[in-house]
Amino acid sequence: MTTTPRLSPLAATPVLRSDYQRAVAEYWDTHVNDPVNLALGDVDELYHHHYGIGDYDPAVLEAPAPGRDQQVVRELHRLESAQSDLLLDHLGPIAPEHRLLDAGSGRGGTSFMANRRFGCHVDGVSISQYQVDFANTQARRQKAADKVRFHFRNMLDTGLEADSRQAVWTNETTMYVDLDQAFAEFARTLAVGGRYVCITGCSNDLTGGRSKAVSRIDTHYTCNIHPRSAYFKALARNGLVPLTVTDLTPLAIPYWELRARSHLATGIEEAFLTAYKEGSFHYLLIAADRT
Repeated sequence: MTTTPRLSPLAATPVLRSDYQRAVAEYWDTHVNDPVNLALGDVDELYHHHYGIGDYDPAVLEAPAPGRDQQVVRELHRLESAQSDLLLDHLGPIAPEHRLLDAGSGRGGTSFMANRRFGCHVDGVSISQYQVDFANTQARRQKAADKVRFHFRNMLDTGLEADSRQAVWTNETTMYVDLDQAFAEFARTLAVGGRYVCITGCSNDLTGGRSKAVSRIDTHYTCNIHPRSAYFKALARNGLVPLTVTDLTPLAIPYWELRARSHLATGIEEAFLTAYKEGSFHYLLIAADRT
């Protein structure tokens, strides 16, 4: 007989444990009408909180004016869903009975894609109560609430039972946490041989100090972008052995070029394009197994 891994009550442990975490939670709880995330998610009700990869179809920029904006939206959404698909490609063999963790789950897009692809159980955790409520509403709308659940929890202390997850992922969320604390928690929740996959932007510490463009991204999103080397040191300290490391930077640039030319541009596009093209910022995929 098997038992279902549950989240512990953590009754005496606050979810938000520092002024910084409270500031991050407030940012996402108040930026609820972000036109980029919502407009793209409205295409098929997969709402993401990350960026895209791959070449875009330049024809969308040449479409007749009445429908051009919507074609651009659909193309940007295609690229961000392609990014999630690539992440899921690296989770390893996943069976319907397996349980996965989406650490920093946002509005839940990648969690729903994992459930659709594998038929598995997914728990998402976020320190934004708004994001948790939004994602659980989507789970009910999509009739997936029996297998996809979202929780107001801290990814540094999820409340999941030890060794209960076949895979854990972070999709552009590690820049909000201490890497050693996060990777220790992921290693604790993963079964032996389980897979951790991370897609993240990181600064290139081979080029010296943080560039102006990277600092601007930090300020814009209230985050703390880590150096590239910090990821591999923290993985090693926590028994997570990298199997695949892929530099996605060239694949990330077209998304930002299209967004910069779209009606959804916010002004941060220039910082991403500058940082990527000057080499001070890398967009990485890391897949690592728990030993």
